[in-house]
Amino acid sequence: MILPAVTELLIIQDRDRKLRQLNTELKNAPHERKALEAKLAGTAAALDAAKLRAKEIEVKRKELENSVGSLNERISKYENQKLGTKKNDEYQAFDHQIETLKKEIAGLEDQELALMEAAEAQKVVIAAADKAASETRGMVERQIADLDSKIKAIGGQREEITAERAKLAAGVDEDLLDTYQRLFDKKDALAIAALANEICQGCHVKAQTHIVHAVKSAKDVTHCLNCGRILYLET
Repeated sequence: MILPAVTELLIIQDRDRKLRQLNTELKNAPHERKALEAKLAGTAAALDAAKLRAKEIEVKRKELENSVGSLNERISKYENQKLGTKKNDEYQAFDHQIETLKKEIAGLEDQELALMEAAEAQKVVIAAADKAASETRGMVERQIADLDSKIKAIGGQREEITAERAKLAAGVDEDLLDTYQRLFDKKDALAIAALANEICQGCHVKAQTHIVHAVKSAKDVTHCLNCGRILYLET
C-alpha cells in the first residue's frame, strides 16, 4: 500500500525526470551540432590542403620550366657567340659554358619530371579528399536535419509534460510539494525512493524498524532517516 500523496509525487517525479532528460538533450544539442560542423570543416580543410599542395607543385614546376627556358636562351646565345669566334680558347670556353648549362638543365628537368609525377599522385589525393568531403557533407546534413527534428520534438514533449506536471502538482499539498522539490534538486532527481527488503533504494541503507512500520502502514509521509528521501513500500 502506498500513501495517495506519495503516489501523486511518484508520478510527478517521473515527469520531472523526463523533463530533466529532455533539458539535458537540449543542452547537448549545440555541442552535437558543433561536433558535426567540425567534422565537416575537417574534411573540407583536408580537401583545401590537397588542392593547395597541387597548386604549389604546379607553381614549382612552372618555375623550373621557366628556368629551363632561360638556360636554353643562354645556350642559344653562347652557340651564336661561338660561331662568331675564331679563337680556339674562346670556342672551348663557350663549349664548356654550354655543357655546364646543359647539365644544369638536365638536373632541372629531372626535378620537373618528379614534380609531374607528384602532380599525378596529388590528383589521386584530391579525388579521395573530395569524395570524403562529399560523403561527410551529405552525412552531416542528414544528421543536422535529424538533430533539428529532434530539438523540435523535444520542445513539443516538454510543453506537453510541463502542462501535465502542472495539473498533477495542483493536487498536491504545497508544503509537501516544496519538500519534494528540494529533495529532487539535492538528491540527483530521486526525491522518492522505494523501500525494498527494509533497505532504502536511494541510499542503500537499512531502515530502522519504526520507519519500516511507518512506510508499511502508509498513514503519513515517511522519510529515510539516513538520506531524507520520501519512502514508499515496493510491492
